[in-house]
Amino acid sequence: MSEMVVEVVRSGFIESVHRARVHVIGADGAPVMVCGDTSSLASPRSAMKPLQALAMVRAGLPLENELLALAAASHSGEPFHIDGVRKILAGAGLDETYLRCPEDLPLDEEARRRVLREHGDARRILMNCSGKHAAMLATCAVNGWPVDDYRHPGHPLQRAIRAMVEELTGERVAATGVDGCGAPLFFVSMAGVARAFRALTLAPAGTPERRVADAMRAHPEWTSGTTRAENLLMRAVPGLLVKSGAEAFDAFADAEGRAGAVKIVDGGGRARVPVTVAALRAAGIDAPELAGLATAPMFGGGVPVGEVRVRPA
Repeated sequence: MSEMVVEVVRSGFIESVHRARVHVIGADGAPVMVCGDTSSLASPRSAMKPLQALAMVRAGLPLENELLALAAASHSGEPFHIDGVRKILAGAGLDETYLRCPEDLPLDEEARRRVLREHGDARRILMNCSGKHAAMLATCAVNGWPVDDYRHPGHPLQRAIRAMVEELTGERVAATGVDGCGAPLFFVSMAGVARAFRALTLAPAGTPERRVADAMRAHPEWTSGTTRAENLLMRAVPGLLVKSGAEAFDAFADAEGRAGAVKIVDGGGRARVPVTVAALRAAGIDAPELAGLATAPMFGGGVPVGEVRVRPA
């Protein structure tokens, strides 16, 4: 099937167009929507964080609830996120000087303004991946692994994560790259990502897979932020797990095993959520609150003058 088309409409005119690859599977694991080539290699970016967190839990990471959700997060840098990162580090006898993610400012606008008002600057702990990096350090501490090179692909932690990615996707990792945070990035297919998310939500209660999925679903503001689309989607649909990645990648699954992966081909983030809503609906997952996320407003002079929408079939 051809790629899904997303239109950017301003004042009644189609101003720009994005294209999306979409792979959706039903509760039985069979594809129900395939748009574009979803079997070729993909770069899921932070959409793989639940699998990274799962590998850490299996390796003995002693986190639960909000802090486990934070281990799988691309957080907004709100105060409760930063406090959580400090708790993860302190529990391992470490502090933020051990983090090896890049320095950054919070993604959340108010949190970023607060840092700048207080004459703060970019710091590693403010970077959206600091929860994952803190959890990686905590996993190393539990196992007695070196903490100075935990991002190296040959480190025991990264080897365990790679094995987990292969197990849940059902694919061999075809290539290894470097994610924006400096950690290894494992390339698999979009179909494999959808299978992996399905495995997380269908696992028996109490298993490491379900512990990760349940923590994220119970505390979605910890995996993203209070105003982020992932939080809104999971709050709208009970039992839904959603994780985004850079360059406009989304992955999701629900309690029945319906799952999917979305990639905006040109990395245009404004098209990501409308396509994800379309993919959810294709899987038979819907809720009244999704209507407000099915399109994204375009503004002119501070008022809505158009929208980003999936082209009608």
